[in-house]
Parts: sequence; C-alpha cells; structure tokens
Amino acid sequence: MKKITKAIIPAAGLGTRMLPISHAVCKEMLPIVDLPAVFYLVEEAVRAGITDILIITNRDKDAMEDFFDLSVEYGQALTAKGKTKEAERLYEIANMANVYFLRQKETKGLGHAVGRARSFVGDEPFLVLYGDDVIFSEDPVCRQMIEVYEKYGKSVVGVKPVPLEQVQKYSSLKVEAIEGEERVTYCTDMIEKPKPGEEFSNLSILGRVLLTPEVFDIIDALEPGAGGEYQLTDAMKKLARTEGVYALEFIGDRYDMGSKLGFLKANVTKGLEHPETGAEFREYLIELAKTL
Repeated sequence: MKKITKAIIPAAGLGTRMLPISHAVCKEMLPIVDLPAVFYLVEEAVRAGITDILIITNRDKDAMEDFFDLSVEYGQALTAKGKTKEAERLYEIANMANVYFLRQKETKGLGHAVGRARSFVGDEPFLVLYGDDVIFSEDPVCRQMIEVYEKYGKSVVGVKPVPLEQVQKYSSLKVEAIEGEERVTYCTDMIEKPKPGEEFSNLSILGRVLLTPEVFDIIDALEPGAGGEYQLTDAMKKLARTEGVYALEFIGDRYDMGSKLGFLKANVTKGLEHPETGAEFREYLIELAKTL
C-alpha cells in the first residue's frame, strides 16, 4: 500500500457568496484573525504527513502564491526592526510543505479541477481538501481519513449528518453499517444536490475526500452534471458503485468559508483561542451578549 504524501486544494471558484469583497480579494485569502483561510487547509494536510500540495487556482489569485512564498527582503526588514519572531514565522510558513499552483483555465466544476491534477498525482492515492471548508480538529481530518484508507485500502469520503432539508445543498450517500465500526460505513451510491425525494440519507460529503488514482479515468469520461459542471461527486459515485467507497464521519468542526456566516464563526472561534486576542475578546463577547 502506497503512503499518501500528496494533497489537492481546489480553489478556483469565484466566491460569489462573499461578494462584494471577493471581487477584489479571493475568498481563500480572507483572514481568520491573522492567517488566511487557505493556510488552515495546508496546515491540516501537513499535520497529517502530507509533503506535496497542489492548489488549483484561476486568474486573480496570485496572493495565495505570494503568501506561501518567501520574501527575503521582508524578513530582513522585520529582523532589522527586532521582530525576529515574526520573521521566523514567515520562514516557517514558506517551508511547511512543497506548495505548488496550477490554474484551472475554465471553471467547469470540482471534477474538472481535480482532473487537472492528474500529472501531479501520478499513480498514487491522494487527498482533496475543498477550498471552502476549513475544519478545526485536534486530530487532523486528513489523518483520520488516511487511517481508514490504511485499514481498508479504498477511497474514503469525509461525511457529517446534516438536516434533511439542507441535503439538497450538498450530496446524499447510500451507506451500509460495518460491524465493529462506529464512525465508518460502506458507501455503495451517492447523489450530488438531490431533489426532494431523491435522498439516500442525511449523510453528506463535507470538505474532505481521499481518492485512489483510478478516479482520473472516470473523471475523463464524465458528462456535465448538476449546474452543468463536471461534478467530483459523480466520479465518486461510479467508484462507489464499482469498487466501493468508505465514508468516515469525521471528528472536527467545519466552517463554510464561502459564506459570510461561516467566515464570522471561524473568526470568533480562532479569535477566542489566539494568545494576543483571546482574553480581551472573550470579555468583549460576554459584554456584547448582554445587549442582544
């Protein structure tokens, strides 16, 4: 069984739910306190042992490349001002992994974006971290999924139960229980953005999948699906029907960074944890809550 060392982060979306700011600043670079959202995706992958990460972008997203690059001059300027810790932090970020970038020249859906990474992945299993989904967890969700793959040797999708009325926004999985497993089920079918009555269950894929390289041949043969785009869920559906896929109900708190509410919630969570803001921010929220 090949060790998983590669991850893909599709981040080519227009971010229309975050307009008007996303017209000028890509949503992946919107800050969660003092770090961009995309940093938390890269950090999660690195904490799980990933060494090579490909971020799929499009035009006007060069800020992501700049963030993970090393500005020697900027570091020297910080050091000259006595800000050595800040300079060291920038060096740490630049060297945390081998981070590569590739443009999706046409936004044709998540399946199309992942298909662009075929030469990067080769014949290895790999992780996909959806660009909109930041997940805070003590044990990285990527590592949780790798453990399931190492046990069963097949593709794994990260899932959570969602209210049935919201399943139409995501996907719905048909699963079978596995004896001795509490959070892992066997998935035999799935559907993207089901219409009312088409749902298999209220289990939806939320932000993380681990795929075997066989998925690329399936992606190449895809027809446009929901929204007229090439849906990764449709490719994973064929994997589930032919080879089987495992569904992991992961442990972690997910924040939808493509939505204004998700962005605000993530900032509150990290703002309370941050050593520079946590104590005073907590006091502020307590006082603010009294006025609500």
